[in-house]
Amino acid sequence: MWIQKKVELRPRSRGFHLITNEIVAAVPELSGVSIGLMNLFIQHTSASLSINENADPTVRGDFESFYNRLAPEGENWYQHVDEGPDDLPAHLKNSLLGSSLTMPVTKGGLGLGIWQGVYLCEHRNRAGARQLLLTLYGE
Repeated sequence: MWIQKKVELRPRSRGFHLITNEIVAAVPELSGVSIGLMNLFIQHTSASLSINENADPTVRGDFESFYNRLAPEGENWYQHVDEGPDDLPAHLKNSLLGSSLTMPVTKGGLGLGIWQGVYLCEHRNRAGARQLLLTLYGE
């Protein structure tokens, strides 16, 4: 079985946001898959996806602080600043974190560990809705 859907995520503030439940809710067919894979691809270059801690929200705040230090706004050597000071840093963060995730599917659910969740990593100060292309395959 192959299923592919476009999932629109509502606009969010800059930061790291858990979206695991939204992903699962978008694919009710997931419950019928005993073994397979799910791929998520974000169709943007200024946001990214990651899997990490799903319980303690301070982890998400620390991630935001870390990546802001790694790719700060306002560096005088940036050339690509057409959309503001967060423009190039957002692209750099996307390249570091990535645009896609592949997760195992087992017994009708995502095969994530007990403390793992899917993050939308929003790198823009005023982002709009984000589009994900979700592909589920399995039996």
